Amino acid sequence: MLSTGLPQGAVPRLERPGPLRDRVYEALLELITTRALQPGQHLVESELAGHLGVSRQPVREALQRLNTEGWVDLRPAQGAFVHEPTEQEADQLLTVRTLLEAEAARLAALNADSAGIEALEEILALGLEAVASDDVEAAVVLNARFHAKIMDLAGNAVLAELAAQVGRRVRWYHAPVARQRGGRSWAEHRDLIAAVAARDEQLAERLMREHTEHTRRSYLAQATS
Repeated sequence: MLSTGLPQGAVPRLERPGPLRDRVYEALLELITTRALQPGQHLVESELAGHLGVSRQPVREALQRLNTEGWVDLRPAQGAFVHEPTEQEADQLLTVRTLLEAEAARLAALNADSAGIEALEEILALGLEAVASDDVEAAVVLNARFHAKIMDLAGNAVLAELAAQVGRRVRWYHAPVARQRGGRSWAEHRDLIAAVAARDEQLAERLMREHTEHTRRSYLAQATS
């Protein structure tokens, strides 16, 4: 365990091209959204710089950007801390997610071809394997991939852009309830695929609305327990 509370192997390598400050930002954001860095955790610039193999300056710049975007709280005389979402924040974002994804499911039922259905079924199979092996991290990633594929099949660029703006936060909120939702979540995915394959727009929209509402209620129940 590293001194900042990061599990061994959690720190991503900074090998992608682009400005160093952007790569550090992406690395820290990934650590936050996967909850390798927990809400409320103190972020020490020197320690993060050491783990990432960079100087403190790009870390400081990344933390300032993350603060602007609401991922990190900068507290005078205390330092930087991973933001702790309020119940209201989570409820509002997950409600918006329900609206966006329900419409995406309806459009996917209208537009999806056989290749798209096959792609969803492949993700479903991997998701079920992750649940069976209790690989929560993989299940969270595959859940995000499944919903992204539904959005892709919807064929609406504006809708996809809006969904992308909340996608990482949805993953952040989904991570704590992934094990609790487990197989039930993937059973709901299976039903949704069937509705999309049948081109039943109304059923696909309803199932996605119910599915995302289950996640929202699970998160809020856990947050208040």
